[in-house]
Amino acid sequence: MADYYEILEVTHEATDTEIKKSYRRLAVKYHPDKNPGDKSAEEHFKEISHAYEILGNPEKRQLYDQYGEAAFTNGGMGGGGMDPFDLFREAFGGMGGGIFDSFFGGQSRRSDPNGPVDGSDLRYNLEITFEEAVFGADRTIEFQRMSACEVCSGSGCEPGTSRKRCPRCGGSGQIGMSQGFFTIMHECPNCHGAGVMAEKPCRQCGGSGQRKVKRTVQVHIPPGVDTGTRMRVAGEGEPGLRGGRNGDLFVITHVREHEIFQRDGLSVYCSVPIDFPTAALGGTVDVPTVTGKTSLEIPAGTQTGDVFTIRGKGMPSLRGQGRGDHYVKVFVEVPKKLSDEQRNALKHYSETFQSKGNGGSHPVRENFLEKAKRFFQIGA
Repeated sequence: MADYYEILEVTHEATDTEIKKSYRRLAVKYHPDKNPGDKSAEEHFKEISHAYEILGNPEKRQLYDQYGEAAFTNGGMGGGGMDPFDLFREAFGGMGGGIFDSFFGGQSRRSDPNGPVDGSDLRYNLEITFEEAVFGADRTIEFQRMSACEVCSGSGCEPGTSRKRCPRCGGSGQIGMSQGFFTIMHECPNCHGAGVMAEKPCRQCGGSGQRKVKRTVQVHIPPGVDTGTRMRVAGEGEPGLRGGRNGDLFVITHVREHEIFQRDGLSVYCSVPIDFPTAALGGTVDVPTVTGKTSLEIPAGTQTGDVFTIRGKGMPSLRGQGRGDHYVKVFVEVPKKLSDEQRNALKHYSETFQSKGNGGSHPVRENFLEKAKRFFQIGA
């Protein structure tokens, strides 16, 4: 085989940009769709594609410069496996099936315009309650989608008539327009790329073969779903064409905020008020969890902001692998109204801390005063 540099008509000192530029020029010149029936041009197109696959890759080019073609044969790393037409599209911007396919009719050569087309997927946003996210639920949803016309059974033809080859494109589904050096292929506006059309369009659907209908589907919501959870209902998307499969319906859940609970993954949080005697002396309080009422032991000396963990009382795992934890943050509620007896009792309580020997009873306050001492002295 000839030297790869010679095939691409560049020197061994050519830059990557020069190699790519030369490949583009030669690939357009020898492309099979520009030289129909010319086997020589097709073989040369494959040669320059193989050469560019090596020299267009810095690592492969270095190996080629050191060992020649032997680096890619006889157990070497390989280098000729890429489809020449895929390489061609990639070299012109990686458009894979885009504009350069249409320049040479590559789209019609590689795909059947009359073949099956899968239907599109649909999305449905479903709002659910926090409780439904915890325990699961079955919901019935309604949405609109396209369906086969009941009059023509999806053929698009008036009953008693059939489909015929499109007279404008001759059944190819595409028409060509010459623009200088290139022939640009466009979807046939007459048959919309199908290559065939109704001899007499169905009066009910206008020849499309489809009509918009209302669908009712029951969706099972498993315990543990969260906002953004996606549930797939197979086959409930848009219908396929010409034997293609239906798309799917994807139901996306959105969980409403709860008046008591907050959620983070499988963890559930809530804030619970406690009175001063319970915070000071300790005691037991009832707290709500997603599984029901639970008793929580409050140790003596509990402060506002302290957090307690109740294991296994959080959200269930969507995969059925246990539950998260429930976190209770307590805050001490100060009474707004006091009776005379309560007020006198609190005054007496306060006086007991004025006597000596009560150091350490309010460590947070004492620590704060120690840190703030120098600020109290400023300006004194």
